[in-house]
Amino acid sequence: MVDPKVVPPRGGSGGSNGVGRRSGMGMLSAGADRASGERAKRPRNPLLSDRPGDETAPRPALGSVNGNGAIRAHRPRPVPASRSVSTDKVGSPSDVRPGKRAGRPKRSAFDARTLASTPAKVSTAPTGSSVAPPPTARATTSAASSGVEDLVTLAIATLRGAAEASGLLGEDIERQIADILAFLRRRLTGDYTVDDFGFDEDFTENIYLPLLRPLYTSWFRVEVRGIENIPSSGGALVVSNHSGGVALDALMAQVAVHDEHPAHRHLRMLAADLVFQTPIIGEVARKSGSTLAANPDAERLLAAGELAGVWPEGFKGIGKPFSERYKLQRFGRGGFVSAALRTGVPIVPCSIVGAEEIYPMLGNLKTVARLFGAPYVPITPTFPLLGVLGLIPLPSKWIIEFGAPVDTAALGPQAADDPMVVFDLTDQIRETIQQTLYALLMQRRSVFF
Repeated sequence: MVDPKVVPPRGGSGGSNGVGRRSGMGMLSAGADRASGERAKRPRNPLLSDRPGDETAPRPALGSVNGNGAIRAHRPRPVPASRSVSTDKVGSPSDVRPGKRAGRPKRSAFDARTLASTPAKVSTAPTGSSVAPPPTARATTSAASSGVEDLVTLAIATLRGAAEASGLLGEDIERQIADILAFLRRRLTGDYTVDDFGFDEDFTENIYLPLLRPLYTSWFRVEVRGIENIPSSGGALVVSNHSGGVALDALMAQVAVHDEHPAHRHLRMLAADLVFQTPIIGEVARKSGSTLAANPDAERLLAAGELAGVWPEGFKGIGKPFSERYKLQRFGRGGFVSAALRTGVPIVPCSIVGAEEIYPMLGNLKTVARLFGAPYVPITPTFPLLGVLGLIPLPSKWIIEFGAPVDTAALGPQAADDPMVVFDLTDQIRETIQQTLYALLMQRRSVFF
């Protein structure tokens, strides 16, 4: 009799106990599978080959339950791939499509050649190791060195042009360039001397005089006479006429003494207060050997064996109208003569022809001169009509003659305190210069030739 509480197994009423037991075990196994879900399958490894006969499928992706209770397949959110540059074609990068793992780009034959010819990147090396600079650094260094070479070449070309303008040729140009470069080195190292008056011989010989030589040799074409009358050593006083609106005659006399005299002596000029009160000009004048036109300074220079120069006419000489050209003005009270008498040095008269014509003075702007504190403001054929161009001096022909020296040692130092002796000697020097000017004007063929 069958118990109604016992549920018969599915699959029929078991005719055989073995079959019934096997069917019951299968049902239990199926129930366990449904309870635990899908049987976990071993995932495929793309790098390893599956064992023979392993036909299992990959594990399905996890799901999520939507509002209706259905299972929705879950897919991972795609991660944007970075853009990698491929060298398939120079200058055209290739993109990596999203969702696809970026692999190593393919290299063509062109790639191999390019990489072989490109220097390898250099990593940071410890101190003391020899590391080649990157190509950018080498290019920058090469460009910098090229720029420096261009500047040096330009500087040398400029110096050559200036040297040729001053009348130097061939070996003289090379020597002049070498002297200037050596001068710059001495200025940077401080290897130069300045005396008690501020005279800088190194500056005078390498900068000051070379700047004046083009005017001396090419523009005014100065002819020097009687240079042998200047003593080769010891103190002497050069006394000259003054003219021209601007004191270029004193500068040309300075160049003439240095360049034409066998001993290449420096003419130490005695200048007015206005020169040293003018910015830049005063500093250059001091460095080139000028000092204040006062008896104490003049006596110190002469006693030290220096060659001093004085222009007793002062501003009355250089500011006189063109109608009074080559007519000497008063020589003052003869202070230069007393300085020569006290030191016992000879007096060398100097006559300069040609300076009167560089700025022919037709008038004087006295009101403008008072506003600027100047002794005069000249009106010339070119100034102020042509503005700055009117400052260019006319290229007149110059003659500088040094006369026979006048001895003062025989008179003694006490003669400096005798007014009559000082006056007579001053008048003698002035008359010698005036007569020499007239003689030179008679010998001159033309103002400009």
